[in-house]
Amino acid sequence: MSEPARGEPRDVVAVILAAGASRRFGAEDKRRARMPGGQPLLAAAVANAAAAFPRLRVVLRDDDDPEALGLAPDTPVIRAPHACDGLGASLADAFADLVGDPALVDTVAAAVLLGDMPCLAPETLGALRDGAEPDRILRPRHADRPGHPVLFGRAFWPELTALAGDAGARGIIARHRSRCRELEVNDPGIHVDIDVAADLAALAPCSP
Repeated sequence: MSEPARGEPRDVVAVILAAGASRRFGAEDKRRARMPGGQPLLAAAVANAAAAFPRLRVVLRDDDDPEALGLAPDTPVIRAPHACDGLGASLADAFADLVGDPALVDTVAAAVLLGDMPCLAPETLGALRDGAEPDRILRPRHADRPGHPVLFGRAFWPELTALAGDAGARGIIARHRSRCRELEVNDPGIHVDIDVAADLAALAPCSP
């Protein structure tokens, strides 16, 4: 894998997790709920990621219709057949696909974003992308606590394929503290996610 020249953007793929059931949100599919500007929540998160990451994949359930969720027909999708088992299982499905994708052989890292976090600042995403390394875990920090997204260098992808259940990747981060770097950002959006309908109703307009 060749290293990019100094100043050249890193080859990072954005992985947007959107295969969860979101039962706390209520009867409506959270991913289709409208932002204050009228855009569906998932579509807003994907558009925000696409502005910083030329490569992206949206992780959906087997029976999801991307266009019904407000996504463009050509949006690259990964199906997560084990999504009902939890976040860790969805991550494992996603990274098994990434590891085997010939289009990503030169990709140094994957940025794991949540499909219900639409207010990440473009500057945050760009700084994380440019700081990616194949042997590093990178995450943003604001107001003395880390947030999302988390970038996993390619060296950690095999461990991510072995996840199960709903624990997510916290265990991987804990095992590799010495290879985890936190990037200070002026971006409260790294902590803003939409869990219930009231969160969306209270959301101030944000990018995109």
